[in-house]
Amino acid sequence: MIRVLIADDQDLVRLGLRALVESEDDLALAGEASDGLRAVELARRERPDVVLMDIRMPGIDGIEATRRIVADSDLTGTRVVVLTTFELDEYVFDALRHGASGFLTKDTRPAELLRAIRLVAEGEALLSPSVTRRVVREFATRPSRVLRPHPRLDTLTDRERQVVGLVGEGLNNEEIAARLVVSPATARTHVSRAMGKLGARDRAQLVVFAYQSGLVSG
Repeated sequence: MIRVLIADDQDLVRLGLRALVESEDDLALAGEASDGLRAVELARRERPDVVLMDIRMPGIDGIEATRRIVADSDLTGTRVVVLTTFELDEYVFDALRHGASGFLTKDTRPAELLRAIRLVAEGEALLSPSVTRRVVREFATRPSRVLRPHPRLDTLTDRERQVVGLVGEGLNNEEIAARLVVSPATARTHVSRAMGKLGARDRAQLVVFAYQSGLVSG
């Protein structure tokens, strides 16, 4: 059973999401929050598998709520999916930077939302490579951007740096393997080791690290 916490300040949105979650045999509602502080409180108490997090909420916003949930060592199994009105939203980049496993626009079709919940609950990042690249590129490669290399970047081997750059370009393991002429298993191992060294929860955060560290040119 996948337990889902819903955080949104609009009653109607919460009602629709709750009805959708409760209509599925393998999903269960872990709670509802109408502000960021309540979302963090419920996450710590209920330890849901997935949090559907609105960005703009009273109290603390969804970005700060995401940061607190991701930073909590007791919530390592909880994944956050950000809900946003606009695809190219600066707040989306901030949410990914703070550890969200992906994002969905609020006009996402119900079947796609359900698929996303299940995918993230399995530990995968909710990454549409083309969309994620556009979001990160928009806000991480501005002319005024100052590179902020990850403090543990030097622990990566040359090949792992190369692999992180390819993840930043949106390539999956099979595409990385083809680019580097290695087996998919080898590519997967490099990605896993890089994530471990950099402390990335999933590929979404690895994409952000790649751009911030200058491993992707934009």
